[in-house]
Amino acid sequence: MRVLGVDPGLTRCGVGVVEGVAGRPLTMVGVGVVRTPADAEPGHRLVAIEQGIEAWLDEHRPEYVAVERVFSQHNVRTVMGTAQASAVAMLCAARRGIPVALHTPSEVKAAVTGSGRADKAQVGAMVTRLLRLDAPPKPADAADALALAICHIWRAPAQNRLQQAVALHAAKAAKAAQASSKGRIA
Repeated sequence: MRVLGVDPGLTRCGVGVVEGVAGRPLTMVGVGVVRTPADAEPGHRLVAIEQGIEAWLDEHRPEYVAVERVFSQHNVRTVMGTAQASAVAMLCAARRGIPVALHTPSEVKAAVTGSGRADKAQVGAMVTRLLRLDAPPKPADAADALALAICHIWRAPAQNRLQQAVALHAAKAAKAAQASSKGRIA
């Protein structure tokens, strides 16, 4: 499984590609940051992020895209920019038919470090260890993007089984409802 992790942000949008399967050693395929100037118009910044993510999708051809789920912070301006960058990443993936998964920061931290309250240094250290890198990726946005990809690779099998079970239950319920309504009509 090849996953592009995206740590959304208007100034620095972390991107990282990890390949592997749960239970086996993972491999970093690429890591970087899509940067935009803080003084540029928001629309131009979003176009730059789109172009950067499209380039990563073209080059690395991931099967999935994992994006950090935006959570409420006290600074509304920061949340808005993060949400806009997140939407761009989801749009780029959806346009290509690539499934998108959203993971909260605490889910990612828990998956990678074992603690949902881990700090950035702990996440960077574990990403370095898990991917057998010489040093933590810089800036932290890049390490966070790799952590998102790792989290998705490890969580996807369980999530897929859960989604399949929910779909099967819904199908059985719909079939039972249909059979019940036919019985009443006759």
